[in-house]
Amino acid sequence: MAEVLFYHLTESTLEDALPGLLERSLQRGWKVVVQTGSDERRDAIDSHLWTYRDDSFLAHGPEHEPHAEDQPIVLTTGQDNANGAEIRFMVDGATPPDLMSYQRAVFLFDGHDAMQLEAARSHWKVMKSAGHEVTYWQQTPDRRWERKA
Repeated sequence: MAEVLFYHLTESTLEDALPGLLERSLQRGWKVVVQTGSDERRDAIDSHLWTYRDDSFLAHGPEHEPHAEDQPIVLTTGQDNANGAEIRFMVDGATPPDLMSYQRAVFLFDGHDAMQLEAARSHWKVMKSAGHEVTYWQQTPDRRWERKA
């Protein structure tokens, strides 16, 4: 069973929070897949990961470009795991594939978006009933993560 984490964004945007979580995943030696809800969001994240910080970038590539299997981070709108990732991030209410082959899955959702909140609640129920170890984390006012459940 995968460890499934729900990250409730209340103080920052996805663009603010995602790079740090991706960096920590890579530090663990994990390959990563980020699944978005649309091609437009995937492309926006693609651009952002090259420029999110002046002194750094995160090596990555979209699943439709050559050599996706060699990327440490693959961005996708589909349910494939082109790079054999150990961790999968779902953003913008993306519906996950079967998570049994992953060590960890992370749902990141915007607490100010009613559709994302409803999707997260639905995914929580599905993940719990599938027997995954599920935890819920919410941002504190200083943008740190606090476990709530």
